[in-house]
This record gives sequence, structure tokens and C-alpha cells, in this order.
Amino acid sequence: MSKAFTKENPEAPEDDDDISLPALPAGSKNYMTPGGHGRLKAELEHLTTVERPEVTRVVSWAASNGDRSENGDYLYGKKRLREIDRRMRYLIKRLDAAEVIDPATRDTEQIYFGATVTVVNTRGEQRTVSIVGLDEVDPQRGYVSWVSPIARVLTKNHEGDVVMLPTPAGLEELEILSVEYKTLDTHLPPSHTQLTTPAP
Repeated sequence: MSKAFTKENPEAPEDDDDISLPALPAGSKNYMTPGGHGRLKAELEHLTTVERPEVTRVVSWAASNGDRSENGDYLYGKKRLREIDRRMRYLIKRLDAAEVIDPATRDTEQIYFGATVTVVNTRGEQRTVSIVGLDEVDPQRGYVSWVSPIARVLTKNHEGDVVMLPTPAGLEELEILSVEYKTLDTHLPPSHTQLTTPAP
């Protein structure tokens, strides 16, 4: 995707798109799965070819109706355009920095990006997490970002290892029961992709 996207709303702060941009570790790539990468590309394409042109058309029509200061369609449209532009800049940055890794092609017994790991704590409670990109996090499915505390603790360990996870209540001991690499469904539902920026 070209970086030549031109900002057409001078009233929006120049760094709006950076306000809630989840931070990547210094010098690192923006790791993501093929599904997550495809979803972001599809969202950017939709914003570029469908949503932004339609909102622009509405704003132009509203502007032709006279006094803009009390024109709800015009004011809402301009606000929506700023949101779309901010989201487009965010997506362009994320895709430009992307390094796509397919978990299904990894052949290692160690835990790295893309691994699906099942752990058990000292109370016998099991939890399964899949390590994904910052833009693919979905707590309901156990998808955690590769910079999250649990992913950092698990990384480079093996099945059978015991790790200590820092939590607000103190250190939690976790035994790694299984490690596998498989295709992950990171095509999140639409509610996750409508002009939002995820937290790690």
C-alpha cells in the first residue's frame, strides 16, 4: 500500500492516528497471521473504495445546502471523514510494518509467534492461548498478542516446562501441557474492525 495517502482534513491533528497505536518493541516487525493481514487489507480496501467515497459524496451534497455551521449532515460527515482518514493511516502503518507468519508452516517444539499453548495452574485450572499479532487479539477465543505478559513468559519454552506469570495478585505458576502450531481463524467479526485500534 502506498504511503502517499494525502490527509485531506487539515483541522485534524497531524498525529491523531498515533494516539492509540499499540506500541511495538523497538526495532521489531509487526508480526501477524495471514488471516489478520488479509483482514486489515480488506478493511483498508473497503474504506478506500466504498466508505470514504460515499461519505465524501454526502459531505459535498450537504455543503451545497447552505449554512454549514448548522448543517448536521455536513458536520457529521466531516467528523466521519476524519475518523476514516485516521483509521486508514493506522492501517497503512500497520501493513507497511507487517511481517506475515503462518503458524501452520512452523516446525518447532518451542513456543514462538503463532503457537497455541495449553497451560495449567497449581489449582488445576487449564487455559489455552494462541499467540497472535497486536491487531488480532480476541480474548474470547484466547488470542493474545505476542507482546502480552503471558506470551512473553511462554516464548522459547517447551511442553513440560514450568513458567511464572506475573499477575496483580503475585506470581502464578503455570505448567505447559501442550504446544501446537495450526491455522488460526483471525478473521474477526465486523464489530472488531470498525474504526477501532486494539490494545495489546
